[in-house]
Amino acid sequence: MHSKKYKEMAAKIDKAKSYSIDEAIKLVKETSQTKFDASFEVHIHLGIDTKKGEQAVRGSVALPHGTGKSKRIAVFSENEKAAKEAGADVVGNVNLIKDIKSSGKVDFDLAIATPTMMKKLAGAAKILGPKGLMPSPKAGTVVDDKAMPKAIEEIKKGKVNFKNDDTGNIHQMIGKISWDDKKLSENCGAFVEAVKKAKPAAAKGIFIKGVFLTRTMGPAVRVSN
Repeated sequence: MHSKKYKEMAAKIDKAKSYSIDEAIKLVKETSQTKFDASFEVHIHLGIDTKKGEQAVRGSVALPHGTGKSKRIAVFSENEKAAKEAGADVVGNVNLIKDIKSSGKVDFDLAIATPTMMKKLAGAAKILGPKGLMPSPKAGTVVDDKAMPKAIEEIKKGKVNFKNDDTGNIHQMIGKISWDDKKLSENCGAFVEAVKKAKPAAAKGIFIKGVFLTRTMGPAVRVSN
């Protein structure tokens, strides 16, 4: 059940209408009543069959203005010293994998691994996978030691990885409600284009069925795509 205030804000949005990105951003801000600087999010509904692995959507994109949120990066590498020097927050190899398997807990937001560590990471896949933390070549999170500094730098600057959930949707924070409209618009545009380019060959028909902008705990605004 939504509160009276939420319903009042939602009434300002025409659910049958698709707004331009600029109009949608303004509406999301107008209907924001949180006392904190809420996250600004984009949600994309895809026309895929999530039961078919070949239709899975995943990829990465460097948002022009980042997300406004710093990420703790874990690196699984045999060269721990190099990973630390490159800016990793959590570094380890077999011992780190064992800790994750035994505790079932992680204290990082994104994981990168060298190719040689991927087989060893398989044992922690049941924990990392559901959390969206399993490194993947497609997402650019499986790199050798030479490419590690650049990969970490890009992520720190705003590169994000995305993949569809079990309901065929993709969710991504693209900034804060306090940001100026232009930054949010550019981030949104870059993200939507990246998802379009990630369309799998097996996906038929309409790929992107809906794009919605919203803020934390707020009503969604449909965007024309």
